[in-house]
Amino acid sequence: MLMQVNCSNCHAPLQLPPAANSICCVLCQAITLIADPRSLPLPLPSSSHQQQPLPSPYNHAPPGPPPQAHGRKRAVICGVSYKNTQYELNGCINDANCMKFLLVNRFMFPESSIIMLTEEETDPHKRPTKRNIRMALRWLVQGCQPGDSLVFHYSGHGSQQKDDNGDEVDGYDETLCPLDFESQGMIVDDEINATIVRPLPCGVKLLAIIDACHSGTVLDLPYLCKMDRKGRNVWEDHRPRSGMWKGTNGGEVISFSGCADDQTSADTSALSKITSTGAMTYSFIQAIEYGHATTYGNMLNAMRSNIRHVDEGGFVTSLLTMLLTGGSLGGRSRQEPQLTATEPFDVYNKPFSL
Repeated sequence: MLMQVNCSNCHAPLQLPPAANSICCVLCQAITLIADPRSLPLPLPSSSHQQQPLPSPYNHAPPGPPPQAHGRKRAVICGVSYKNTQYELNGCINDANCMKFLLVNRFMFPESSIIMLTEEETDPHKRPTKRNIRMALRWLVQGCQPGDSLVFHYSGHGSQQKDDNGDEVDGYDETLCPLDFESQGMIVDDEINATIVRPLPCGVKLLAIIDACHSGTVLDLPYLCKMDRKGRNVWEDHRPRSGMWKGTNGGEVISFSGCADDQTSADTSALSKITSTGAMTYSFIQAIEYGHATTYGNMLNAMRSNIRHVDEGGFVTSLLTMLLTGGSLGGRSRQEPQLTATEPFDVYNKPFSL
């Protein structure tokens, strides 16, 4: 049985192999000794006059009784609008609010087990900064047990950067752009995989919905479903040639993303005709509302068809991508949502579930 300890440097939850007396953190590379007192919680100061910091919502598992046979449900929903910056997006907070409504009202996720990270939040721990997103992702998988169902939804900018460890087929890491990415940097797919994919134990399932540019393999999952316009599909092996493990600890991870790694995702009012949304998030929710959520293959087909038949606009654009690359998107292909997973499966036989 694996023992859980906290990293002595960044406090990320780590699973300690039996009989081990130290462990290396995959996030910050710090070595934690089991007898290291820094891995234990510090006692509170006795002075009643010392001001206490605001409590963080990420230092414990969701409240409530132990999981029942059907498991628990919890989610992290992140919408980043980059308000009052040159990267501003109009639909991301709408996406976050719509996703929360869907999870609570259609799939019975308890509101108390959903963490919302948007710029509308007044709690400083709930703003979509790099630190808060990292902490929320650790919270998402902390203490998960067989039967649990987890969701990570992100709507915001995504980008790419040169791969520095040789684990990418195309030579580029995919990234998410937190609110403070200009000062704090982006969140790289290697870190996302290490935080919410690799620790996932047997019997736990995670669904990611990533509405961002260059997001096709942003969870670094080992397999990508290549599907043509007639729905014919084949799983493409994206396991690193180095042999680095990108799968789980027995759990199941499936991800819908807004587009391929070399494509961009739209922030548009063309789909709803009412307000701005991310094209992928809107199409995901619409596929469920229209009854296409029978299998993962039917979901993917419905999402792609919905985006393909939008009349307004031409090529989708990404201001952030143009600014970062100094280039033009005129030659890029249209947005096509992608499906990746930790293991290949029959997309037309496996029921969609949350």
